[in-house]
Amino acid sequence: MKDRSEIGIVEATARYEAWLAERIPLVKADLELKHRAMSAGIFPFLRATFYRWAARWRARAGDVAVAPTVLAVGDLHVENFGTWRDAEGRLVWGVNDFDEAWTLPYTNDLVRLATSALIAREYHDLRIDGKEAVSAILDGYREALEEEGHAFVLAEHHTALREMAVYRLHDPETFWDKLESLATVKSPIRRPCWPHCDGPFPSAISRSGSYIASPASGAWGANGSSRWRRGAVGALRGKRRHWPPPPVRWR
Repeated sequence: MKDRSEIGIVEATARYEAWLAERIPLVKADLELKHRAMSAGIFPFLRATFYRWAARWRARAGDVAVAPTVLAVGDLHVENFGTWRDAEGRLVWGVNDFDEAWTLPYTNDLVRLATSALIAREYHDLRIDGKEAVSAILDGYREALEEEGHAFVLAEHHTALREMAVYRLHDPETFWDKLESLATVKSPIRRPCWPHCDGPFPSAISRSGSYIASPASGAWGANGSSRWRRGAVGALRGKRRHWPPPPVRWR
């Protein structure tokens, strides 16, 4: 059998999904939706195929891949950034998806993020020069290392980005309407899943509310694994899903 880095994308996808199905339950309809998204354009293809990247990037990157290892994001791209409120209520911007985090050469994140920026220029028609985008990534990385890391507080560091983020926060109805339209789980949830469902919530509300099963269709790297969302007091929500092994472990 050929090595995973030597086979075509169709065979690689079939082998990866078969490997994954031996470890977690997969939702066939969601996989089909993911495959359609992959074929829609080069950027969604990049997002949905980290397993392919993990299998081939070292050979393609050459000496760049020979670097000190760190706990890397892994599946890093320009759409894996977002905003949230910190403990002080400030709007913070940064990486918000660590599903594929693993020990990798630190250059993996830099190369993949730069690649996604160059692809996004064409797919999303971003008005930024490719060299400027790559330089901005490297400059930001160096600056963060020199300052030993810090929270990127929008009000303090980037008021224009804060205004864009706040504008989007004014219209959350679409998100909640979509969430509330999902079916509530009526069958018993298996006991091994309980800690993963109750863990994110304070004990005072951990036994209230209901669970909602939703497809992981919003994240093209989610591998067709089912998600569980819990409704609790007021509008509190959390999410868990059958946690897949990182694609870097696929052999």
